[in-house]
Amino acid sequence: MKIIDLLAPNCILPNLQATNKKGVLEELAQSLTPGPDELSLQTVMEVLLDRERLGSTGIGDNIAIPHGKLPQLSRLMLCFGRSLKGVDFDSMDGKPSHLFFMLLAPVNSAGLHLKALAKISRMLMSQPFRDNLMKANGAEEIYRLIAERDAEF
Repeated sequence: MKIIDLLAPNCILPNLQATNKKGVLEELAQSLTPGPDELSLQTVMEVLLDRERLGSTGIGDNIAIPHGKLPQLSRLMLCFGRSLKGVDFDSMDGKPSHLFFMLLAPVNSAGLHLKALAKISRMLMSQPFRDNLMKANGAEEIYRLIAERDAEF
């Protein structure tokens, strides 16, 4: 599975403006709605907020990977956002999150969903990669960096 195949260039938000978790989720969700599967922003937000109530998707090291499953989806969908200021995402390490990969998946895609989450996590283990994402000058450079890192796996 290639992460870059799930990520449309127009779904890269290099300058998130939100200052809280709900705002970040909404900004990211707006980049995917309405999509080819007729997703509504309200439906996506409900799924993401329900998932966050189970436990924060802020995994530490300034990273959050919000995700959820929707019955109307026919494929995995991914977007990326970067907050230069950082947002309190209730991360495990208590630090603000700056880098966000939001993954939406069909309900019946447990295997693919977990593989995508695992691959994103592995990609983000690299501190130099995270640093480069933070320093990147816009969406095109971020897309290129993600594609290059994705090709390493």
